[in-house]
Amino acid sequence: MPPPQHLTHAALTDLRPTQMTVGLAEVAAKRAQWAQLKRKERERLLATHCFPAVLGPQKRPYIVDHHHLCVALLQEKTTDVWIMQLADYSDVPMPMFWRLLEFHQWAHPYDAKGRRQPFSAMPQKLEQLSDDPYRSLAGEVRKAGGYAKDATPFAEFIWADFFRPLLLRKTLRTTPEGALNPMVVTEAVALAHSQAARCLPGWSGTFRPAAAPAL
Repeated sequence: MPPPQHLTHAALTDLRPTQMTVGLAEVAAKRAQWAQLKRKERERLLATHCFPAVLGPQKRPYIVDHHHLCVALLQEKTTDVWIMQLADYSDVPMPMFWRLLEFHQWAHPYDAKGRRQPFSAMPQKLEQLSDDPYRSLAGEVRKAGGYAKDATPFAEFIWADFFRPLLLRKTLRTTPEGALNPMVVTEAVALAHSQAARCLPGWSGTFRPAAAPAL
């Protein structure tokens, strides 16, 4: 548990992202879960959940995880949350600030097509995050047992990039929740269990090495 002085209240609208995309289908799923909670349950969740953040230039808080929940709460008109300060880089120039975040694996400067972008292109507000349906698919595949939860930073984005060339984007766009379509998820789970995915974080398939060639 961090020291009490590292926990502070912050307005959701003041939080800045450290990634460029979210899976909007996953955000919608979190909003649906929120809608099922009663008032006291919502209050309890907000009182006990802390968002990890780093203080950047001008003392702005940059969250380094749980972007999907942040966006969902913002869309549900929640005003403020608790943040857990991991570091204070408020006196560091902006270019070096992003270098430090990347060094600590607290930043993911990749767009909705999995392409690396300059940090100058990073959205400044949570509502500016783009939709990456493959990120929604990666989260749903994990829930379906396609792979195990892993502590590797941005592990779901690595899985999203794995699925990107294997499943047509239009397949994930057939319905508003296309990335969560059971048929699509079933196909993606099979891909996640394949040997082609064996190097990815949380892989839970069975790898059978090729037989040694006869001498």
